Amino acid sequence: MTHNPFNILIEKNALTGPNYVDWLRNLRIVLNLARIRYILEANIPTEPPPEASKEEQDVYLKWLEDDLRVRSYMLASMSSDLQSSHEKMSDARSVLLHLQELYGEHSRTARYEISRELFRAKMSEGGEVGEHVLKMISMIERLEALDFSMDYNLQVDLILQSLPDSFSQFIVNFNMNEIECTLAGLLNKLVSTQSQMKTKGKDAVALTISTSRPS
Repeated sequence: MTHNPFNILIEKNALTGPNYVDWLRNLRIVLNLARIRYILEANIPTEPPPEASKEEQDVYLKWLEDDLRVRSYMLASMSSDLQSSHEKMSDARSVLLHLQELYGEHSRTARYEISRELFRAKMSEGGEVGEHVLKMISMIERLEALDFSMDYNLQVDLILQSLPDSFSQFIVNFNMNEIECTLAGLLNKLVSTQSQMKTKGKDAVALTISTSRPS
């Protein structure tokens, strides 16, 4: 079954604020496919005078049509709050520039939104720990790209504190043994533990953790 890339953009990557960079990357992919990405990059043309040639008029009319499509794609793939803030803007470039001011790579707003999502992250009981921790690591890396670095131990604590009660024994063992590992290493340990719990049951799993130091 063929999936419409725009539907995927709306369903999986709708803009909420903190995910601006990912949203913009996926939007550009969709616009490339539709051959209208130039709307976000080219200068806005001046409306030709009435005496302009048909070719000039046609070029301008095509730009208006393509700009409407891009602006519609952008608005349709936003949260309702962001739609309300941008729906009256006259062209797609204006929408993009405003979003860059709010959520661009060096925006204080972006740092605030990402850190809020990170500190509030909670994994639901029965969820996939790999997907959850990968998302948290991604947010940590995005904050580092915004010149907001956290102590390694705080990063680990945030991840462990976000886990459901079924990982309580893992957390106890991890802290008692004072394990040092990379975030990727922690991810692997958690995925392995969840796999054991699914196979043997939570109470039957021996949550043993290697005490070796990372190289």
